[in-house]
Amino acid sequence: MRYGIYYRGLEETREERGVTDDHATLNRWVIRYSPAIALKAKSQKRETSQSWRMGGTYIKVKGQWVYLYRAVDKQGDIIDSMLSELRDEAAAKAFFKQAINQNGFPDKVIMDKSGANYAGLVNINLLLILAGFATLTDNCQIKYLNKTIVSLKKITKTMMGFKDFHSAQATVAGI
Repeated sequence: MRYGIYYRGLEETREERGVTDDHATLNRWVIRYSPAIALKAKSQKRETSQSWRMGGTYIKVKGQWVYLYRAVDKQGDIIDSMLSELRDEAAAKAFFKQAINQNGFPDKVIMDKSGANYAGLVNINLLLILAGFATLTDNCQIKYLNKTIVSLKKITKTMMGFKDFHSAQATVAGI
């Protein structure tokens, strides 16, 4: 799932090696097994940097653009990702909750100039205040520091979009 290859191309490559699979079969394998792989990877807690870079990009699902939220640490390791039909405050807040539940609170989040992402992080900080936490998550908005987030677009570009939201989520989880 790391390489920008489309399923028909993968089918041809496997055919050259004597394995005959249909590209639709490869797609079904991704949809079936990548959520399990992603769950296994998430269950293996690893130390993440306390400085996150958060951003996202649009990908095409059923001819419609949907937003992919994504966070990486300083080293470029993926912290979490979430596919959302909307890019708004509620979706950003849901993404932050999901990422924080899995990886703990970051000290700093570096993000683009999106107002929705900023509002989502402000909501998370308000929840921290209400819960009695003394430290809050710092927010740095820098427009061009999130180039590692967009690298996923290069991988999915050859696929020419997804036909189903569920298959897009499964593929992104596998990546």
